[in-house]
Amino acid sequence: MDLDTLVDDGNYLGSERARLENQVILDELERKKKARALAVPTDDTKVRARLREIGEPITLFGERAADRRDRLIYVLSQINAARGEDAMPVDEESEESEEEEEEFYTPGSLELLEARRHIAEYSLPRLELRYPAQQRIAQQRLDSRLDLGRVVDIRKKVFAEVKKFSNLGSQIGDERPISLVRFAPNNKTLATGSWSGTVKLWNVPACTEIRALRGHSDKVGGIAWHPAATLTQSEETANLVSGGGEGNVNLWSLKSDQPLAVMKGHQDRVCRVAFHPSGNYVASASFDTTWRLWDVNTTTELLMQEGHSKEVYAVDFQRDGALVASGGLDAIGRVWDLRSGRTAMVLDGHVQAILSVAFSPNGYQVATGASDDTIRIWDMRAIKSLYTIPAHLSNVSDIRFFQANDLYFKHTPPDVTMNGEEEDKDKRKDVDPEKEFKQAQEEWRYRSGLFFASSGYDGLVKLWSADDWQLLRTLSTDAGKVMSVDITSDGNMIASGTYNRNFQLFAPEETVEL
Repeated sequence: MDLDTLVDDGNYLGSERARLENQVILDELERKKKARALAVPTDDTKVRARLREIGEPITLFGERAADRRDRLIYVLSQINAARGEDAMPVDEESEESEEEEEEFYTPGSLELLEARRHIAEYSLPRLELRYPAQQRIAQQRLDSRLDLGRVVDIRKKVFAEVKKFSNLGSQIGDERPISLVRFAPNNKTLATGSWSGTVKLWNVPACTEIRALRGHSDKVGGIAWHPAATLTQSEETANLVSGGGEGNVNLWSLKSDQPLAVMKGHQDRVCRVAFHPSGNYVASASFDTTWRLWDVNTTTELLMQEGHSKEVYAVDFQRDGALVASGGLDAIGRVWDLRSGRTAMVLDGHVQAILSVAFSPNGYQVATGASDDTIRIWDMRAIKSLYTIPAHLSNVSDIRFFQANDLYFKHTPPDVTMNGEEEDKDKRKDVDPEKEFKQAQEEWRYRSGLFFASSGYDGLVKLWSADDWQLLRTLSTDAGKVMSVDITSDGNMIASGTYNRNFQLFAPEETVEL
């Protein structure tokens, strides 16, 4: 065959059609990429006004605020693609007005002003009082002076104990999935919330029911204990808070199965709730795209905080009480300064909804778990993400750091007569009991925040080191989805709530006495 005998096939339309189809796909990908970079308002009123401005319907049947904002992004990206531009052309005046509106303030009540002052007084260290922040700074200084060999020994000891955790048992907790589990500060009571709307209190590790609290008409999404509950807090006052799918936030005593107060204000389902470390305030996250701050003593709403473009799912206070973190289904987390109302840091890195937020006891690190199956560790000093952990095979539903409580510090000196040998007694004579006690106390305080637990929809509970972010232990459950996890403040027990209606307990076998 040569060039003269080569048949000329003029059917090149097939390849041309394929090229055009590929170009359409590439153009669509480019449009979506540019759409993600578009700056559009989060306020629904402004979204409606922008839609009206470009000649689109301001709302469609059954359309939610988040869907309306997504439609605006789509329409703007289509207009930009048609014009061959990266952004909608705007005049200088509108640019200036948008820059001015980037940070806006809303008037607050005198009660909110007083609350901000109280939170500032609680969180800022003063010379005459030992505030949590002052303790944390002092602890950080002590940690920095620890000998490297001593740190290695403490880590080995703590992680060896963590690796001994095993399944202690399980208990059916309700007729519907257990959405949340939280240990009381005394570590002897466990609160569970379920999709039936019931909150139950259990003796642990015996797993006997104490009381069922009925006040929600829809699924319970959040539970939190008062910091002094079951310790110094009166049983007749607010010891527990819960949030329900009907939109209410309920305060509970330990003496009644009916709520002490029902705080109303959210327009949609309430998810996670949290008690402020002072015990005077409660935060609640909701599907109405806001989180709110409530006064426990007056049971009134102090603050309705916007800032997320979609539903807010998780909320958690810093141990000092100065900051609060929120995580939403918009895959964005935010750290807020309660004293000023400003955003301290934006946690932008997840590609799917954030389902859990937890502050480390050190006060400057935040962990977030999301539907993208990862846990991200954020450092507020560096204002960036430190590490991304590929944690679970499905949604990371909950994260809890171990937060040591000094009430449970125990020091048992070695038994000098254990071996019955005189040389052992002679060795003990050279040991300074006071120095030994200080070392034991130093080790206990260093433990706080040294590891954390996560739960996932892959049916697993995982324990991680909180310094190099490595997996220490994987605990399997008898469920396909683990909805929640918690750790006692003495570090001797872990609980998980599962989709198959039960909760499970894990512990090193030698530390539990039934």
